[in-house]
Order: sequence, then C-alpha cells, then structure tokens
Amino acid sequence: MPDSTTVTFIGVVPPFPLPSTRPPVCRSIRETRQLFLTGRSTVVEHVENVLTAVGDVDPTIGAFVAVADDRARSEADAADQLIGALGEVAFRDRPLLGVPIAVKDLIQTRDLPTRRGSLLPNRRPAVDAPAVARLRAAGAILVGKTATSEYGWSASTVSRVAGPTRNPWAPERTAGGSSGGSAAAVAAGLSTAAVGTDGAGSIRIPAAFCGVVGFKPSFGRVPYVPPSAERLSHLGPLAREVADITALMAVLVGPDHRDPDSVAGAAAPTAAPTALRIGWLEFPGTTDEVRAVTGMVEPVLARLGHRVERIAVPFTDPYGALVDLLAAAEAAAATPEEDQLCDPGRLALVRYGRTLTGAALLRAEETRMALRARLHRVMERYDLLAMATVPITPFAADDVAPPATTDPDGLRWLAWSPATYPFNFTGQPALSLPAGVTPHGLPVGVQLVGRVGDDDLVLRAASRLEAELARPTPRPGGDFQGER
Repeated sequence: MPDSTTVTFIGVVPPFPLPSTRPPVCRSIRETRQLFLTGRSTVVEHVENVLTAVGDVDPTIGAFVAVADDRARSEADAADQLIGALGEVAFRDRPLLGVPIAVKDLIQTRDLPTRRGSLLPNRRPAVDAPAVARLRAAGAILVGKTATSEYGWSASTVSRVAGPTRNPWAPERTAGGSSGGSAAAVAAGLSTAAVGTDGAGSIRIPAAFCGVVGFKPSFGRVPYVPPSAERLSHLGPLAREVADITALMAVLVGPDHRDPDSVAGAAAPTAAPTALRIGWLEFPGTTDEVRAVTGMVEPVLARLGHRVERIAVPFTDPYGALVDLLAAAEAAAATPEEDQLCDPGRLALVRYGRTLTGAALLRAEETRMALRARLHRVMERYDLLAMATVPITPFAADDVAPPATTDPDGLRWLAWSPATYPFNFTGQPALSLPAGVTPHGLPVGVQLVGRVGDDDLVLRAASRLEAELARPTPRPGGDFQGER
C-alpha cells in the first residue's frame, strides 16, 4: 500500500473490481461515431453489447432500475439504416446517432417507467421530458433509467424500490447521489453518458465519487420539467470526458415553455481560458486524502498560466436555508395518507416541512438573495472558483450519509457536502472533474465554478485541465476493447 502522501492521478487505475467477464463497452461520443463509420461495429451490435454488459455487470452495482431492451434494439436498427443510406451525412442533424445514453429515474420518459425511486405512484404523464426528447431527436439511444433516492431527497442512491447503487471503484462504497445510478453507469462503461438532476449537488457528488465528469449548468440553461418550485434544481449531463459534456450540452440547452425559468441556449462568448483569475477554496471537513489529491491540481492550474489565489470561503454556510426550502418543497408534494409509503429519511424531511411558517421560508429566500449578491461580488474578482467537489471519500453503500450525519431527525443528511449546494442557490455553472485517486483507489473530484452564464468558459477551462491531468480516463475496468 502506498504511503499516505502518495497520490495516483486518474490516468492510472486499480483493477476493475466487478466480476464481469467482459470489458466495459462504451466509448466517447467521437469514438462511437468512428466505430460506426469505419464498419468496426454496427449500431445494433454496439447496443446489443451494451445491453449484455448491463445484464452482466449491473446486478453487482445497481445502476439501472429499468432497461430499454427491444426498444433500444429497434432504434439501433433504424440508426444503422440511416448510416447505411447517408454515411457521415447521417450525423449532420443527429450528432448523437447511435450513442447509448442513460436517464435518471426522476426524469419523465414516454416508454420506460418513471418511478422516481419511490413506492408512491407517479401521477405525472408518461411523456418525454424536454431533455429526453432532445436527446432522442439527436439520435441518442436510451438504454435505461438509472437509480435515484426517493424523489432525489438524499445525496446517496438508497431507496425502497431497489438495492443501493454501489461504486464501480469499490462496491462496498456508495456511488453518491442522488444521480448515483447515472454516475455508476458511466463509470462502469454501461452507457456513454447519462443525464441527471442536481438540487444540492446530486450530479457533482456522484461524479466525484465515481471518477466521471458531472456538469450542473447555469440555472435555466436546460429546461427542468415539471419545474421545481424551490428553484434549486438543475438538469445536466455526466460523461467520462469534458468533450462529451460539451457535445451533450449543445443538444440539451434552450428554452421550453413548460419551464418558465428556461432561457435561450447560447450564451455570449467568454474570454479564452488562458490566464484566468482563479480563487481556490478549501471547505471545512476536507480530509487529508482529498486534500492530497486536489492539492496536486493547484500547481497544474498555475502551470497552465492561470493566477491561482487561495482564499477563505467567502460566505456563510447556507445549509439551514437549504433544509427549509427543500423541506417545504417535499411537504408540498406529500399527503399524510401517503406517509407509510415514504422513505423514512424523506418522511422526516416532509414532517419538518409541515412545521415551517411563511416567515421561515422568507428568511430562507433572504439567505438565497444575500448569497447571490455576495458571490456576484466575489466573481467580479475571479473568473472561476476551484475546490474539492466533496471534502470526503465515498462512505458505505448502504448509508444515506456518512455516519456522523445519518440521523434523519437531525436533518444533517447533506451537511457533509458544503461545496456543492451553495451554487444551487446562486444558479452558477459548476463542473466536477476527476482529479485523481487516493492511495486506497477512491476517486476524488475537483470542482470549477463560473459566473452565471459562463458555462462555456467553465467547460473550456475544464477541458484544458483535463488534458493536463492525463485524461481521458480509463474506466475502473481498464481500457476499452473493441467490439470486433
């Protein structure tokens, strides 16, 4: 075992821990397209390999709660016919043609059940959410729905409808959440990319824990339908490399009348990601293991020409306001008659929400406005903020939070991730990038946060940093081996 100061960058990974007889099959979007254009694989063969791999591997990690099967095969056959008839032209209006994508079970789909991680009935219409419809229009093939905690209430992926989602790097550990199924599917090579939701870190936390890229766009860039009244929730992609996140964002962005907060997709061009002013933060509770990995990223940023300045966390922790806003939203969606079907942890949150007054919610909104104003001033001095995405490494797979915060009645179930939820209050774009692995082989993420609307700058800066950190990353199972 390496000593406690040894840091392994993501380019070197331990053996894949899952008992699979075949390597993960999914490549990047660009590589997948080349598979099809060069005839090394048809879309049907590729999708069949993905579905087989899901059947082989997923019982161990629990990333999926529904698999498309025949529908995916039919769409793959149609994609092959298009490629056969048009060749490369087929990709002109369908940039994701034939690419296997997974979708979090909170997001509505027309042809796969959306259970929202819950025993409670889902009374929403069985139609594709805007993000799903846009992915399909771009040619992507939906291979399945991925696990979530009930209604996404916790930053783990434990629910009453399925076993916990396990981390592909260490199956006894959590994949994080609540988009843990999406992150685990991508990390295990069971989908090229996935879509998740993020109301307090639910894309970025599992991305960091599973060693993949997770992006929370600026609030409103991707329509969130049905919209969430707490106005903390974002929808965004997870993938193994930044280039795929960028390609997915080009498909996902743009307004939709069903989400009044959604805005035009294209932001104004931002400054080139050279010589940026970056404020480096360290949040309370950061472990030595995490610090050792992320501390190696700071000099890499400097080597890229950025001016990195270590600063104290420039705001007060808004956790109390977060709890009040989330609890009120959960209580509004719940009736006492359904309490017996609720996840116990979420039920504690619902019951607390029923006690909140209008004055308490206005105080939470005041906290939100003050935080937005404070970070607006901070971002006048810095182009980006950088920090460890999560200050700890993954905890036990069966737990909803680290042991010190697992008591749901204490409502501290998310207090261990103080670097994620503040940027849901502010709506800023935030991306978790794999930074390295600990001596125990657990991934660690670094988070880049930009100004509202500076999504493009965050993505381009992350892409440059990714290249310096020896990305793209081998999956936990090792490098891809082609279909034939």
